[in-house]
Amino acid sequence: MNLFGNIPAELPEEVFEDIVNTSSVRIERIISKGHTTPTGEWYDQDEHEWVVVLKGEARIMFEDGCREVHLKEGDHLNILAHQRHQVSWTRPDQETIWLAVFYR
Repeated sequence: MNLFGNIPAELPEEVFEDIVNTSSVRIERIISKGHTTPTGEWYDQDEHEWVVVLKGEARIMFEDGCREVHLKEGDHLNILAHQRHQVSWTRPDQETIWLAVFYR
């Protein structure tokens, strides 16, 4: 499998694909294009998440203090379990390809 392959021509919704899924770790490819977390919703996960933007750009907003982080190609971020966050922006004119590693 190629992380840059099989990109749908149309992306009415974000694409989430498990690459690895075991009892201790899950690795997911995410494809966004102008997608954001719905207003008022926050991710609040039981596991930690390390995420890297492989292509494109995105912004992640954290609920505590409303801190926003802008991620460009190659930028990565570790999000601790139960650290409430949302995707506040992804490029509308180009796919943003993420790799997310969820771990305990």
